[in-house]
Parts: sequence; structure tokens; C-alpha cells
Amino acid sequence: MTYVIPKLPLTVDVESKAVLRQLNLANKKLAELKGVALTIPNENILVNTLILQEAKDSSAVENIVTTHDDLYKADLNIDNITVSAATKEVLDYAEALKYGFHLIRKKRMLTNNDIKEIQQKLEKNSAGFRSIPGTTLKNQLGQIVYTPPQDKSEIKKYMDNLQDFINDNTMSDLDSLIKMAIIHHQFESIHPFYDGNGRTGRIINVLYLVVNEMLDLPILYLSRYIISNKSEYYRLLQDVRDSGNWEEWVLFMLKGVEETSGQTIELVKEIGKLMQEYKFKMRDLLKKAYSHELLNNLFSHPYTKIEFVMSEVGVTRLTARSYLERLVEEGLLMKVKSGRYNYYLNISLINLLIQKR
Repeated sequence: MTYVIPKLPLTVDVESKAVLRQLNLANKKLAELKGVALTIPNENILVNTLILQEAKDSSAVENIVTTHDDLYKADLNIDNITVSAATKEVLDYAEALKYGFHLIRKKRMLTNNDIKEIQQKLEKNSAGFRSIPGTTLKNQLGQIVYTPPQDKSEIKKYMDNLQDFINDNTMSDLDSLIKMAIIHHQFESIHPFYDGNGRTGRIINVLYLVVNEMLDLPILYLSRYIISNKSEYYRLLQDVRDSGNWEEWVLFMLKGVEETSGQTIELVKEIGKLMQEYKFKMRDLLKKAYSHELLNNLFSHPYTKIEFVMSEVGVTRLTARSYLERLVEEGLLMKVKSGRYNYYLNISLINLLIQKR
């Protein structure tokens, strides 16, 4: 049976009792996450650390796999550290998500041009929406399970409708989280690009929440939930196309928001607690030389280096090295030598990020 992509808003009622119950739970957790995020004084700490987690997991859904160590070392931009192709792709994802956040933050809109720019950052090409037929979606056995729209004008028509649905709240009075689930399914079914549709679609998820002021920062890394339930994710995507089962799909996404919000709340609280511990120890150690900028540096960059401290704290190379070496002596950082370069690891933060997975 050929799936005919519906025009939005949907004509079917997706607000079953089960969906509304789960919606309530998801909204409560998401609101709590929004509030907890405000307890971290510098937003770059959460943006830098949590976006990298999302980038890693979203890429892993597409079997692009790297390690935390490779990601953090690549961020150092040290000459003698080789960066793998997979690591570069994950860093491209993080860059695309940050760029998308920059695009939508003030205007509170997410347009097709924004989506094209995000995908361009992700894939490093400017092909735009598909214009040549031949794209199909296959399962692990190589069998075609779904054929998205092939005609260029049809793809544009669907994407224009999706753009309206994303930005015009008068089109539907559904809750934003239910809309997010519908938008994600619609985007993946349109499959507008040659490459990067899955990752672009997952970026759209979190940006849509920011557009609708359900989050201030794009820190809900839903991809962790998706990769933990990967086969179910793809099964339910296809089940809507095969049988119109929107309820199970919406429930799956709402459950993901609730579960991921809860995990992220705990992580943000733990980061805040660890920052306080470091703050007191650093104040005692550095006395008047202590600064919030130095503390923020250690938590924005799990792997840091002298140049980062010089730039962000505004001190000389000699002073930056002195700070870092004293923190190593105190056991707050671990020093690693790579050729003629040194870099410094916030092991407590790194362990926290890895354990909360």
C-alpha cells in the first residue's frame, strides 16, 4: 500500500485518553527541566556539553559512532591529534544544532530556509531539497519499505505546508508536544534531502520546543531515547504509513520527552552540584585569582587548554598555565601530554557525562 502523506493539520483525532495522560507527564517533566536549566549560571556550559551528547547519540542512530575522548580531543584543535571521519560528522551535527539555535532564538520561527541551512551545515553541501527521483528507504535486509515523494514540486508543496504548521499556531490547537511528534513524522516521510534527513529531523524536534518557549536552550537530547529504542522508533514510523496508527507514534515520542527530560534534569543538577564543589575548592586554592570565568571554562570544555583559558579568562599564557597546573596539583584536573602540547581534563565532569548515559 502506498502511503499518501496527509496535509497538515491532520484530520484524525490523536488526543486519546492515553495520549492526554502521557502528555501531562511529559509537559510536567519538560517544564521542570526548563526551570532547572536556569540554575546553571552560564548557559554555554549546558549548550556545549549537552549538545555534544545529543550530537553523539543522534549520529549513532545513523551508525556514525565515535567516543567522548575523540570528540573532546577534536574540540581542542591540536595539530597532532587526528580526527576521524565519524568524529567530524558528530562535530558537524553539534555545529548545525548550535547554528539552528542561533537562527531561531530571537525570531521564534523555523522556516524552510532555516532547515536548509541547518542541513547544509550538517552535510557540508548545498544541494537543498531533492530534485532528482530515485530516493527510497530500505530496511537492514535491503528491502524497500517506503518511497517518499519523488517530484520536486510535490516535495516543496509538502514542505511549505509543514513550514506553515510549524509556525502558524492558529492551524491547530493541539499541544506543542503532540505537534512535535507529528512534525517529526511528517518531515521524515517527506524526506526532503538526499542525505541527513534523520539528523536534521531530530534537530528540528528540539528547536521546535525552543520556538514554542517550552525550553530556553536546546538541551533535550531526545536521540538518547531514540537510539535506546531504535527498532521501535523505525517500526512506529512505518506503522503510521502502513496502518495510520498515530496514537502509538505520538505516545512513543511523548514518553521519550518525559524520560529524556527526567534524565537531563538529574544531569543538570549533578553538573550544578559539581560546579559548586569546584567553586569552593578553587576559591580556597586561588584566593583573589579565582574567577567565575575560569570555573565556567572548566565546565564548558571537559578537555581544556592554555589557549582556552587565555581567551575566556583574559589572562596571559604564563598566568593561564599557572592556574591549570595548580588545579592539577589539587587533583581538580588531569594533565595529558600530546607531543609538544598539553591539555587538561575535568575528569569529574567527564565521568558524570558518561555515567548519565
